[in-house]
Amino acid sequence: MGRVRAEVVVNGHHCWAFFDTGARNTYVVEDLTSLLPTFELEKVELVSLGGEVHNVTRECRLTCLVEGLPVRMLARVLEEIGKDEEGRRIEILLGALTMQEWGIRPIPDEERLDMTHYPKEFVEY
Repeated sequence: MGRVRAEVVVNGHHCWAFFDTGARNTYVVEDLTSLLPTFELEKVELVSLGGEVHNVTRECRLTCLVEGLPVRMLARVLEEIGKDEEGRRIEILLGALTMQEWGIRPIPDEERLDMTHYPKEFVEY
């Protein structure tokens, strides 16, 4: 698993994000939903994350700047995600599906992100 922590920007608000290839989906804390379009799920989803089971009832459309590049995704809303190794609150957890779609590669040994595979265009066949 690869994990990297970095600051991202959501609507001008600086947020602490955790890029985790061990998580499939992307999650955002409830506090940020005032900045984002959200919608209710038709059925509660159970999500096991950080040793807890969460009831997910909403999702949101999240756009953030990662190293200055726009990244758009669908994120499940959680009351809290948790804290990183240094005790800092994680506001966004970007999962493997989002990172794959946007060409984001975490380099844990260097605590940085490789954005060289960020798509310059989307080619659909």
